[in-house]
Amino acid sequence: MKQFPPSELIVNTDGSIFHLHLKPEQLADNVILVGDPGRVALVAEYFDSQECSISSREFNTITGIYKGKRISVISTGIGTDNIDIVMNEMDALANIDLVARVEKSTFRQLNIVRIGTSGGMQPDIPLGSFLISEKSIGFDGMLNFYAGRDKVSDLDFENAMKKHLDWNPQLAAPYVVDADTELVERIGQNDMLRGVTISANGFYGPQGRVLRLQLADMQLNDKIESFRYGKYKITNYEMEGSAIAGLAKMMGHKAMTVCCIIANRRIEAASPDYKPYIENLVTTVLDRI
Repeated sequence: MKQFPPSELIVNTDGSIFHLHLKPEQLADNVILVGDPGRVALVAEYFDSQECSISSREFNTITGIYKGKRISVISTGIGTDNIDIVMNEMDALANIDLVARVEKSTFRQLNIVRIGTSGGMQPDIPLGSFLISEKSIGFDGMLNFYAGRDKVSDLDFENAMKKHLDWNPQLAAPYVVDADTELVERIGQNDMLRGVTISANGFYGPQGRVLRLQLADMQLNDKIESFRYGKYKITNYEMEGSAIAGLAKMMGHKAMTVCCIIANRRIEAASPDYKPYIENLVTTVLDRI
């Protein structure tokens, strides 16, 4: 039986996992991930009761009960590098005995839904709409560090996209991963848009924003908007969903991302007062998770 040494699986002196500072019993099977640490309280205020509230760096967690369902809401901070931490530590809490440092004999599957904000990449995507990422594209390269990356990726989609975008070989190889179908149907139902979402490894240059620095490819967003693969087109940018989808699929968990569209990059519009939309999205996910 494989042993996980202290250098690879760091456990705090109180028995909690290194970054999240959670103990196994404090993580629910249903998990909502949010980027903003302040949004954890916004989600948890709808809970009927709360079991624990734990903060460590940008990782805030509240676990509680909502209409009979036990749910944990966890903040990840920004970026897929943080997702690598959160997903691995949640999986360790669920499936590794932290005392014996061995994998548990019974697999525990998590349902993971990321609630985020996003910028639309097609002119017909309305501000305030909710968009589920049926496919997530990782521009960050994080998943490429793991064996089995190709097994969970849509390689034909990847190749067609790289060709259309004239992909720069100096950039990380992009990966494309599908969300969990059952979770998409359960959360999305018939009142949410569905699309293909890029997870960028930055907010400015990697998403085609130009301030004082020029971009290596000033036409990248034009090429993204015009790309088609079968019924699919790229609909929006965000910064975490690809790593959640990819790692979850490799680990055996169910995962998906749904974002509120708060800006449309192609028509240069934005909604500064989007809190009511987020609150509506939060309660909808809580009811359906």
